[in-house]
Amino acid sequence: MKFRRSERLIDMTYYLLEHPRELVSLTFFSERYGSAKSSISEDLGILKETLEQRGMGTLQTIPGAAGGVKFFSKVKEEDARAFIKELCQQLEKPERLLPGGYLFMTDLIGNPQIIHKIGKLLGSAFSEIEIDVIMTVATKGIPIAYATAAHLNVPVVIVRSDSKVTEGPTVSINYVSGSTKRIQTMVLSKRSLKEGSRVLIVDDFMKAGGTINGMKSMLAEFNAEVAGIAVLVESEHAEERLVEDYISLVKLRDVDVKKKEIKVDEGNYFTKNIHFI
Repeated sequence: MKFRRSERLIDMTYYLLEHPRELVSLTFFSERYGSAKSSISEDLGILKETLEQRGMGTLQTIPGAAGGVKFFSKVKEEDARAFIKELCQQLEKPERLLPGGYLFMTDLIGNPQIIHKIGKLLGSAFSEIEIDVIMTVATKGIPIAYATAAHLNVPVVIVRSDSKVTEGPTVSINYVSGSTKRIQTMVLSKRSLKEGSRVLIVDDFMKAGGTINGMKSMLAEFNAEVAGIAVLVESEHAEERLVEDYISLVKLRDVDVKKKEIKVDEGNYFTKNIHFI
């Protein structure tokens, strides 16, 4: 079946968006649409320009017989700043304040449009880094991890506080919570993670970093490597930060329970030499 250019462009765009960071050969597209490689190359040039102009991502051409193109999910810096500013405004609403100075974020994490944008920003930050899998801890980190994974085209593994029969044999470790200094337990299925994997750790909130430090210890049990750490919200006034190298979108600067005031700033996202479009 012969495709018109407009049809090729639509289908090609959809395919690339669904397969980020995956090498796709010109031969694949040529056979898929019954078109010459020269036509496919022209189409890809149009797509690259449009994707970058719209702030959706970019295409990287890999030369050679075994080459092709890869789509990388990227954002414009101005779009990222606008979204994080909006996120800060949402989090500063007094009704979000919970006992203990915590913030209610379930509605934001459960909003498909918001979680998609969060995942896109975090995925964009690590799009050019070799990552095999994303790790998070149940439960609120799960939506963020999957949203990020969709833009990196990698699987997700979930660390839990107790073992499930359906997960088979597990590895269990004890770790110290950074904020409460209590001994807690983490469990991960032995089949979830391959030895030597490069892992991006993702979480919703980081205070002192005890939970993330626990996940790092879990990775050591699998001889896996930490490729990066990303959090949605970090607390500025952590007494003893256990994690140093990480990316955050939002920083919880101050909470006044009596006045019901929440002060939130952008995190360190724009200080991490991220390659924007």
